[in-house]
Amino acid sequence: MRLVHAALPALLLTGLAGALVAQPGKPDPAAVTGGAYTADADHTLVKWQVDHFGFTPYFGIFGSVTGTLQLDPANPSAAKVDVTIPVSKVTTANAGLTGHLLKAAEAGKAADFFGANPADAKFVSTNVAVSGQTAKITGNLTLNGVTKPVTLDAKFYGAGKSPMGGKENVGFTATGAIKRSDFGVGFAIPMVSDEVKLEIVAAFVK
Repeated sequence: MRLVHAALPALLLTGLAGALVAQPGKPDPAAVTGGAYTADADHTLVKWQVDHFGFTPYFGIFGSVTGTLQLDPANPSAAKVDVTIPVSKVTTANAGLTGHLLKAAEAGKAADFFGANPADAKFVSTNVAVSGQTAKITGNLTLNGVTKPVTLDAKFYGAGKSPMGGKENVGFTATGAIKRSDFGVGFAIPMVSDEVKLEIVAAFVK
């Protein structure tokens, strides 16, 4: 009997832990419902990565993304994405570098990177080509005052109702690449790579 009583707390804790780790979201397309979704600014991130002098890759993050997703599970190719990325909230692991990215231009010169008080970036989809649970999303990216077409390789990640409020959520990951010189950000090329690799986690709430 003492052994049973001694083991009971451990059994209860094990059961509680099991309940806590159960995931409400599942990689099941049947869990997705159609309609208008809003970007979850707290859980949507854009990671950018460059090659630094050929020594190491270096990355930073854009967060606080806002926007909308129109989604019809019966016709996923008709999906439309329209998101805004606040460049002024760029984050790196180094305060000096973050400051340099947002440093004001010197008199008579262009800014090295984005400059002070940069305009938000914006991505608006123009075509979605779906294959199973993946898609190629082509759209117009406006960055640093320049608009260029960009294609992202996206993958459905999961959907379901959030345990925090019960709202429906759907999430995706995506990868892509751009040339920063195309957007007027050419400082230190080629020592710091022109190509910028993108990794995106996108969460939407209905």
